[in-house]
Amino acid sequence: MRLHALRGSSLAVLACVLAGSLALTACATTGGDDTPAADNASDEAREPMARGLDHAANPDPFPSTYRGLPRENMAIVGGTVFDGAGRKIENGVVVVTDGRVAAVGDASTPVPGGHRVVDARGRFVTPGIIDVHSHLGVYPSPGVSGMSDGNEATSPNTAQVWAEHSLWPQDPGFNQARAGGVTTLQILPGSANLFGGRGVTVRNVPSVTMQGMKMPGAPYGLKMACGENPSRVYGGRNQSPATGMGNVAGYRAAFIAAREYKAKWDKWREDGEGSPPTRNLQLETLAGVLDGSVLVQNHCYRADEMAVMIDIAKEFGYRITAFHHAIEAYKVAPLLAREGICADMWTGWWGFKMEALDAVEANAALVDAQPNSCAVIHSDDAELTQRLNQEAAAGLAAGRRIGMNIPEERAISWITLNPARSLGIADQTGSLEAGKRADVVIWSANPFSVYARADQVFIDGGLSFDRMDPAYQPVSDFELGQPGFGLSAANVPQGAR
Repeated sequence: MRLHALRGSSLAVLACVLAGSLALTACATTGGDDTPAADNASDEAREPMARGLDHAANPDPFPSTYRGLPRENMAIVGGTVFDGAGRKIENGVVVVTDGRVAAVGDASTPVPGGHRVVDARGRFVTPGIIDVHSHLGVYPSPGVSGMSDGNEATSPNTAQVWAEHSLWPQDPGFNQARAGGVTTLQILPGSANLFGGRGVTVRNVPSVTMQGMKMPGAPYGLKMACGENPSRVYGGRNQSPATGMGNVAGYRAAFIAAREYKAKWDKWREDGEGSPPTRNLQLETLAGVLDGSVLVQNHCYRADEMAVMIDIAKEFGYRITAFHHAIEAYKVAPLLAREGICADMWTGWWGFKMEALDAVEANAALVDAQPNSCAVIHSDDAELTQRLNQEAAAGLAAGRRIGMNIPEERAISWITLNPARSLGIADQTGSLEAGKRADVVIWSANPFSVYARADQVFIDGGLSFDRMDPAYQPVSDFELGQPGFGLSAANVPQGAR
């Protein structure tokens, strides 16, 4: 509903409009002076816009229906706790109440009455792992063309598409990731385009619908891509962008249009004069970047291109939340830390194209060494997401080999708290701190060991995976009859991974 600028008795008119149509009769003559309400027709409420034509009227058109798994109050005692925020607690206690972390401390931490005690002696306890770069559900298994829904590779700018509308919740990869301790994922479109579309942050729980996984309140992220992918895809079609120059020109032109679009809506909302602008889903997403409500998740490998992308962000007044893949992040680590940009990286992937050539395994360690840094280990792969603890361990070992003394309790943040920062949800999850969601993994051994397995995985305090109990090892229909199905794994029948 649009209103002209409100003056005098118009405030009372607005109050009556908001109170409902029945109240209008009673309020028709209400005012602070003797002027009849009918004489102020120009100040009365305008006709509401047709449904769907104003983003502000319904900013969440595909709302989350996430409810979480059945949960119980418990205290996990006796394990070595990495809280994700820099603490290592031997013989620690993690108290979970109503799906939230209630307390974390040493053995003296009191266990409230009525809480089930979970014995974690000889084991390790961490926050749930967060994978900031996943294509599960949009490039699911089985990998057939009919399910290849991750790239709307029809235009260099497809900021109007949302990955959640391609997400298939029955992808068996979600089960496999959960068995690897992954509790939260960002599902992104692919990187064929300069602007690939919006990603979505999901809770890794079984669900029939996308909305049942969608994390309530998590901000959207816009997938942008620089470098070889857009210029290769569109240059191969003899259209722009075909070069790095074309890439940059495309970003700038898009944000010029978005600035104009945002200015038109801002002006119309302020004065209500004339007809409202026509809604444009592509520019709406880019306008969200400009006002900070949509985070920028930028696929970018090379250090020089990251610097250029930062300059573009400054030109148009937005900020980049994270560079993904970021193989040369170590070369610009001080710049990334100064700008508050996360580097979401692999440890061992390199050399599969020119922009991935100059990789070092200590990339995460070198980024992490900077004050106020945000080093993240991600997957971009349905198999690697099952072993992100091992990928972080490899990065930690690489840093130590070059003389960097990085404690394990800090390195665990590469797959827990820092990813939460990269997704804008660090106030909700990513560390075992009082008040946060009880996303917890109990490991059979030190999570930086190749022998460690996730024994139990809790999401919002609900048991989502148990390596010792087949009842908590969901199996997709698409896994039935596959090689290895039904064979015992770690003395546990079918389903354990």
